[in-house]
Amino acid sequence: MGKSQETFSKKEKEKNRQKKKKEKELKKEERKANAGSSKSFDDMIAYVDENGNFSSTPPDPTQKKVIKQENISISTPKQEAPSPEDLIRTGIVTFFNESKSYGFIRDQQTQESIFVHANGLLEPIKENNKVSFEVEMGHKGPVAVNVKTVK
Repeated sequence: MGKSQETFSKKEKEKNRQKKKKEKELKKEERKANAGSSKSFDDMIAYVDENGNFSSTPPDPTQKKVIKQENISISTPKQEAPSPEDLIRTGIVTFFNESKSYGFIRDQQTQESIFVHANGLLEPIKENNKVSFEVEMGHKGPVAVNVKTVK
């Protein structure tokens, strides 16, 4: 007489499969039974009050606020061009290598270190000179141009 081909784990899997099948059929029958008593469309509508909270009551039309279309800003506002006086800054030369023709200026207003190249100089500069300059954006960040010493 041969041993049964069904092992314990096979029996358990089959039991679980049958159990899931019965649960699925019960849920299906329950949905069919409740199909006639579904909520109406008006019961499913949700409203949002002035504070952004959901409510089941519609908002009061007397509390309605009128907003002009011109006052709605969708994008960031354009920046106004700075005046020419704001473009000229002052600072102190913290480092300048004459053989390599570059250096750095510490901006007095922002305390930012700004790169300067000999091409942006109007007159020769040295370390610790007080200078006035304009800032332009270069490939790697801000660059000082039109640099001249201030007395």
